[in-house]
Amino acid sequence: MEKTLLQRRMLLAGEWVTSSQLIEVENPQDGEIIAQVPAATKEDALFAIEEGIKGAEIASRLSTFERMSILTNAAKWIEDRQPLFAETIATEGSKTIREARKEVKRCIETIRISAEEARRIHGETIPFDQMEGNQNRLGYFQRFPIGLIVAITPFNDPLNLVAHKLGPAIAAGNAIIIKPSTVTPLSALLLAEAFEQAGLPKKVLSVITGHSREIGDILVTHPAVRMISFTGGYEAGKTIASKAGIKKLGMELGSNSPAIVLRDADIPEAIESIVSGAFWAAGQNCLGVQRVYIEEEIYSIFEELLVQRTSQLRTGDKLNDKTDMGPLITVKEAIRIENLVQEAVQKGAILLCGGKREGAYYTPTVLTNVESESKIAQEELFGPVVILDRVKDLSEAIQKSNNVRYGLQAGLFTQNLDNAFRAIRDLEFGGVMVNDSSDFRIDSMPFGGMKQSGIGREGVAFSIQEMTELKVVCFKVNHS
Repeated sequence: MEKTLLQRRMLLAGEWVTSSQLIEVENPQDGEIIAQVPAATKEDALFAIEEGIKGAEIASRLSTFERMSILTNAAKWIEDRQPLFAETIATEGSKTIREARKEVKRCIETIRISAEEARRIHGETIPFDQMEGNQNRLGYFQRFPIGLIVAITPFNDPLNLVAHKLGPAIAAGNAIIIKPSTVTPLSALLLAEAFEQAGLPKKVLSVITGHSREIGDILVTHPAVRMISFTGGYEAGKTIASKAGIKKLGMELGSNSPAIVLRDADIPEAIESIVSGAFWAAGQNCLGVQRVYIEEEIYSIFEELLVQRTSQLRTGDKLNDKTDMGPLITVKEAIRIENLVQEAVQKGAILLCGGKREGAYYTPTVLTNVESESKIAQEELFGPVVILDRVKDLSEAIQKSNNVRYGLQAGLFTQNLDNAFRAIRDLEFGGVMVNDSSDFRIDSMPFGGMKQSGIGREGVAFSIQEMTELKVVCFKVNHS
């Protein structure tokens, strides 16, 4: 029996519309086409912006109570349909069904936090009379919505990363246009449906599906767009920043995160944490552990145990609860990883386990003896490969950890508080996770990096600050 192909429309200013041109959505596991979505045109992008200008006015007039109610209702709508959301994530993307279920729970949490933070958009009074001659002035500052936001999201967290743009935008009273990845648009469209059912007014939200080469420039350069929130690669972020003009930018541009394991670490705990951090979502995780620096006294036993644990990971059918790791997002990406590993091995790296590709699958891989200046050690790998390196002490580990252009998060395993606080001070990263791998995150914490890992911070309350403008109010009064 022939399977019916899912046809999804995109949401433009509250209306579900299609297009004469379509994008095919594939399951990376086997290349099966599972859906078709519209390939938006330049005219669609302009329409979304023009209507979004009106939507920004509508959103700014929503009371705090109304914003909170919409967000709470959206979270409940998703909670009641968790299997649908999880299966969508696992089918269109790389995540296993277990990983997808966790993403759905995090999305619900993100939206609920957004509802809570909507009530905490506070201002402060300003003592204008602190300056001589201003005894008759008083006032305050207040946060106002920034207006129309464009959010561009990647494939690796196709639901929760969208929620991290959408939830705070609505909480702050903005309109938003979301442009999801062309390879994983279905989760974003489902999320849009949740907000429609929750009572979000028309024109406030658009989810436009299309190719960046067609609609990207319009979305990022249009003067009516007041902010661009982008999660993706450094080169794409650099291009966006060069084109955007004078507007707010929020950018999370990835990393190649380190984990440091000192000789007093709880080795079994570090092994479990690092293996999870390195191979979650097939290593396609901006926080994923890519480099591990181990003090030489424990290096041999650590290497043995980590290789042993990595070799136990099960790859296969994403919808099978026993599967630990799925495929990469495309065959092309798997070939890219395969080539990088082969290039490293040809230059002297030692392959400890993995290193095999079948279609879009690439086995969990551990390398050692990798040149620190090589491409595989310096760039964001975004695949299921982790590099082990021995160091003589914490100083060398910190130096090597910092010797890249990125600085999103780092992990450190130690029982010594002096070492922990020294690493916290000296590591050039937006987050330092002590006795955890670099990929730990909760959705309310400030999230972002130093150096070329990005601009600004996400995490709901911090996103709201980025998505609002401060306005100072001062009254000059006549005291009788």
